[in-house]
Amino acid sequence: MTTDPAPIQLPALEPTGVPGLDDVLAGGLPAGHLYLVEGTPGAGKTTLGLQFLLEGRRLGQRCLYVTLSETSEELAQAAYSHGWSLDGLEVYDLVSDEGLSPDAEQSVLHPSDFELGETISSVMALVDRVRPQRIVFDSLSELRLLSQNPLRYRRQILALKRFFHTLRSTVLMVDDKSSTAGDLHLHSIAHGVIHLEQNTWTYGPDKRRLRVVKLRGVKFREGEHDFNLNRGGLQVFSRLVANEHGRDHAADPQSSGNAELDRLLGGGLIPGSNLLFAGPAGVGKTSTAVCCALAGMQRGEKAAIFLFDEGVKTLVARSRALGMDIERYVASGQLILHTIDPAEISAGHFSYHVRDAVETHGATTVVIDTLNAYLVAMPGSNFLLLQMHELLTYLNLQGVTSILVLSQHGLAGEVPNDVDLSYLSDSLLQFRYFEARGQIFKAVSVIKSRVSAHASTIHQFRLSAGGIEIGEALTDFEGVMAGLPRYSGSSSLLGDVR
Repeated sequence: MTTDPAPIQLPALEPTGVPGLDDVLAGGLPAGHLYLVEGTPGAGKTTLGLQFLLEGRRLGQRCLYVTLSETSEELAQAAYSHGWSLDGLEVYDLVSDEGLSPDAEQSVLHPSDFELGETISSVMALVDRVRPQRIVFDSLSELRLLSQNPLRYRRQILALKRFFHTLRSTVLMVDDKSSTAGDLHLHSIAHGVIHLEQNTWTYGPDKRRLRVVKLRGVKFREGEHDFNLNRGGLQVFSRLVANEHGRDHAADPQSSGNAELDRLLGGGLIPGSNLLFAGPAGVGKTSTAVCCALAGMQRGEKAAIFLFDEGVKTLVARSRALGMDIERYVASGQLILHTIDPAEISAGHFSYHVRDAVETHGATTVVIDTLNAYLVAMPGSNFLLLQMHELLTYLNLQGVTSILVLSQHGLAGEVPNDVDLSYLSDSLLQFRYFEARGQIFKAVSVIKSRVSAHASTIHQFRLSAGGIEIGEALTDFEGVMAGLPRYSGSSSLLGDVR
């Protein structure tokens, strides 16, 4: 006769206290295990450890910080720089000033069997006395030096792991990766590994990324996640997975604010679709996008415009000159105008801003101006396409009308793209300049639409004090979209006296 095995009780999850990290970890760190936090100096390991302990203090837990690499005074100064106090946390300098003095018979600078055993015994005695629920051990490089060889080092870490486990403590061991490449002893021993990376080969501030290398028994979010390290600690921007964020939404066409543009689009703007406005600089792409956002706000909806190339004051003044008063919508909170500096932001951070506009503020129209500058914020063109695809899919599933502005080089003839995103777009509006009667005119055409039966005609386009104007089809012109038209009729143009 066989009996069913007793059910295994899963450990509780310990929140880390780092915004966004628990989302990556699928809720937090399973309690009672040892975890490795690794990264080069300056990546944010100590700050993460402090946030972990401060969260434990908030929850009423006993917390211990064991430091070999910094003094307690230096640790307190680091905490103060983030606006934190270490009151209520147990901080222990494992190496005292006496231990480092020239008169000391033993020194951490000259490892020996005695020093290693004394260090391990001190840690165990301290933990046994404090009985903390959370421990941060910073850092392992000194312990590695004392061990002198990988075998002794692994045995000592295993001994500490078993000891901590008997006390049901959740432990973060910090490692500065000073060991030789390929040293994976800690990876195999630890229950989970969090890797912090600092990219210094970029213009502007260092770009930082986090990756969970392993986390036993947990379906965590794999891949790289951008994070910021500012006053107040780390903030992790979990990699966006669009299919996790779907919701029901209406799909009836909504007006773009211009009846003729609605007709060209096959009825208007479809919620849950994205439009790409492509054309050379100054042709009217941004103003058309503002017109579409304004139409939604006039219906009582909310909108968000992310500006990479233009300041808020410039956009507001230019829109006002075209009869589109968006300033009052900004004042009421109906419109979010966000200026983005591509040198100061990562792709994950930008996606966080977009999600916040949609999920927190309820924006139903999102404008990104321009994609060219967004490319600068990305680590590479492959990431650009992948992350933009994920972001657009997310917006579509949320029922948001998203408008992307792509600036093309040149004024006439062949106009190259920095990157081809037309295949990612549900609809594509192409703006062009063309010459006629000794003047420069503008034209617009809907190149494609996946969501409606659009018009295929080419129309004159212009900006005026009344907003955007779209004229009759240019049936007597050929080569308008190539920028080299040939006139063969008597079609009137916008502004002609009739």
